[in-house]
Amino acid sequence: MKILRSVAEVRALSSVWRSRNLKIALVPTMGYLHAGHLSLVQQAREHADRVIVSIFVNPTQFGPNEDLDRYPRDFARDEQLCCEAGVDAVFYPEPAVMYAPDHSTWVLEDSLSQTLCGASRPVHFRGVTTVVLKLFNICGCQLAVFGRKDAQQALIIQRMVRDLNVPVELILAPLVREADGLALSSRNKFLSPEERQQALNIYKGLQQAEQTFRQGCRTASELIAPLRQRITDAGGKVDYVEIMAQATLRPLTTIDQPALLAVAAFFGKTRLIDNLFLDV
Repeated sequence: MKILRSVAEVRALSSVWRSRNLKIALVPTMGYLHAGHLSLVQQAREHADRVIVSIFVNPTQFGPNEDLDRYPRDFARDEQLCCEAGVDAVFYPEPAVMYAPDHSTWVLEDSLSQTLCGASRPVHFRGVTTVVLKLFNICGCQLAVFGRKDAQQALIIQRMVRDLNVPVELILAPLVREADGLALSSRNKFLSPEERQQALNIYKGLQQAEQTFRQGCRTASELIAPLRQRITDAGGKVDYVEIMAQATLRPLTTIDQPALLAVAAFFGKTRLIDNLFLDV
């Protein structure tokens, strides 16, 4: 497995692979890898000949007073996990490699990014789409794998690829959970034991909402209200609980089309997200 730190190194390796007609897959991450990330690597290995994992805590997707400096990092651990998972190369750049001091060009998706996390984190998705397109250009990949846990992010990247005619096939992989149902996240390490138990109410509330939906309920508020209340009663601070149309990420009052039940909540200082895709 190769560790690459410069754009030139990645492009040189990618060029060799492409000259051999090898299909390259990219798994973009911010590191501190867990089983969810490794499931993306597995998907990549199944659909491509070579796999690149990028590990880059992207500063442009963090707003003021967010957790950029606190975000967990452990490259030695990540390197070992990638090696064991059969990754061919890890791209591990410094911020100065990805952004010139006078960087001023951004990729902005201007519809799906306006709601949910985009409403409470106004610069977040501009940073995400910009860095993802840069990674696509640097790595020369034909395939990229993203997880459904970051559902809004995945849908925005799908839209960017479509709108800008980016020649990269996307795979959206299933959300991966801990044995007790908590959605895997690098930020879970910040939860105290008590907060972690409280946070399980997100998943339990989603399960309850799914059961209500399967029983025939199509009124959004009847799914949202119990979930919001459950999180609050458990000691969480709700950022949002919304049911959105998958195609537009605009709120639905009646679930009459494929929808996304999306949740963001704080337990202590840790912000967690989770979701449930509802197909009618």
